[in-house]
Amino acid sequence: MSSKDKAAFRAWIRADHPDAGGDPEAFAAGLRRRRPVSAAQAHGRVTVVRRRRGPNGAFQRWLERRRRRRSRKLN
Repeated sequence: MSSKDKAAFRAWIRADHPDAGGDPEAFAAGLRRRRPVSAAQAHGRVTVVRRRRGPNGAFQRWLERRRRRRSRKLN
């Protein structure tokens, strides 16, 4: 998608969004034309992937950042 296409899409959103006073049905129809239906939506299947949360995932991210910072200081 080129930058002109993105700019035109954003301008259309700003002008026709229901929160900005646009028609909700026309806006939804425009989005359907712009965004084709994916295979998952067409078949009604959705796959949910849970992100690791809690102390283990947060701790691992913190530890990686700390290791990177220390390796930069040592060099």
